Order: sequence, then C-alpha cells, then structure tokens
Amino acid sequence: MPSRPLPRALLIGAALLLVLLLVWLAARAFSGGDSEEVTTPANGFDPAEFVRGRPKLDAPFVATDYEVVDAMLAMAAVKPQDYVIDLGSGDGRILIAAARSHGAHGLGIEIDPARIREAEANARAARVNDRVEFRRQDLFETPLREADVVTLYLTQEVNLRLRPRLLAEMRPGTRVVSHQYDMGDWRADQRQRIGDSTIYLWVVPANVSGRWVLTAGSDRATLELEQRYQRFDGRVLADGGRTGSRVEQGVVNGDRIRFVANIGEGRRAFEGRVVGDRIEPLQRAAGTGAWQAARAR
Repeated sequence: MPSRPLPRALLIGAALLLVLLLVWLAARAFSGGDSEEVTTPANGFDPAEFVRGRPKLDAPFVATDYEVVDAMLAMAAVKPQDYVIDLGSGDGRILIAAARSHGAHGLGIEIDPARIREAEANARAARVNDRVEFRRQDLFETPLREADVVTLYLTQEVNLRLRPRLLAEMRPGTRVVSHQYDMGDWRADQRQRIGDSTIYLWVVPANVSGRWVLTAGSDRATLELEQRYQRFDGRVLADGGRTGSRVEQGVVNGDRIRFVANIGEGRRAFEGRVVGDRIEPLQRAAGTGAWQAARAR
C-alpha cells in the first residue's frame, strides 16, 4: 500500500505552481499585457512636433457665410483688374470668390498652416489656384501698398490696430471692406445689413493735411488744412500771413476733394483731384474759373 506523504507533496507542489501562475498573470495584466517596450526615439525625432497646438491667432476662425462674401465683394466693386488682399483668409473662400466670380487676383494672409493647406486645396478645386496665393505671415507685417481691395473678418481690436497702416500705406481710392467689425471713429462710407451680419466699406482718402498754395486766376492764398479721415476744414491765409476766412465743408473721397472757401472772387466751391502734392480741378468745374493748388514746401 503506497504511503500518503507522496500525494500530499504533489498537491502542495501543484498549489504552489497555481499561486505562482496567478501572480504572474496579475502582474502581466497590471503592466499592460502585450504592450510594446517603450524605447527612446532615435535621430533627434521629437513626437511633440505632431501634437503641438495651433499658433496663437489674432482672431478666431469663423467662416463667413457665402451670402455675406458675395455682398462684401459687391460692396467693394471688385473688378477683374483688382488685386485683393484678404487678411486672415481662413479657408480662402473670400479670395476664391473674388477670383472666380469677379476675375480678380489676390493674396490671402493666414498664420495657421492648417488653414493655408485647406485654402490651397479649395483654390485648386475651384480652378483659381493660378489667380490666388496663400501665405503664412503676420498680418501686421504684410505690405498693403499693392492692394486695390483689402477684406477683413477679424475683431474690433485688430481692426483698430490695423487702421493707421491702412490709412498710411494704401493708395487713395483703394477700398477696405470688413465683416461685422468697424473702425471706431473712422466712419464707414457704406454700411449694409445681411441677415445677422453687418458689412462696412471705407474708401481710403488722400492725405491733404498741411499747407497748400492755391491760385485762382490772379488771386493767390495759402490754405492751412486739418484733416480727420474723410473730412477736413481749415483757414485761408492771405499773402503776408494774415488770417482770412474759413475752409468749410471739406470732403475727401479717395483722390477726389471738395471744399468751400472765399478766395478773391468771393465764396465758392472748389472740386478737384489730389495727385501727389498737387490738386487739379475737375473738368466739369472748369467753367467756374481756372484754379490749382500745390503743397507748400
């Protein structure tokens, strides 16, 4: 008859093996099962490059409704020969519509590279990629001199920061159109409501501040003008510096100028075109007497 100690030893051994197996399984489950071993990236590869957040934006991206896009371009009277700069171009829809519907060329400025890729793809799909360009750039550093039209959908704060550059760098007669946000005390030349949106248009005025020497027939006087956006007033100084009458009702619309002053023949309206440092009379005003003005040096 076999002795009892052997079966007991076998049972104890089996129990120990079972305990060890359970401990191993628990440890394996706790460590993640079949997860791969973590290794250090080689060759300077930085996985953070693929998970970095988007760059800080001057204005959040909110797409403009196509009805508003069409109204903005119509208000700016965009023509085939125009060069349009869209500051904060997002998915490119304003610039693409300017090219496709109006035949214009243009440049979209955007700081988010993902939006630039989207805009470029949209331009290719619309078959206008030969007429538009999208560039990653700070909108406050973008040259504006070549623009005929600048379009905006930014914020009130950004519009106010841009305002001095728009007035200083853009040529007289160029147009600025903004969706939803105005320019503070630079009052819009036009304003239109489209559904829940408001759009604004400004025509960049010529700078006429300072002294001008005006000649009207045999009369000559110096005008001292003070300008506030599209409006200006001032004084008429007779030769010798004596203070004369006021310059009144002064308006600048692009390069067109109109004002009322008393120069020799009495109170009269002057209408002309600002060409650099000269003001030339409009042809339709020739019958009121020849006149011209030049900026005093």
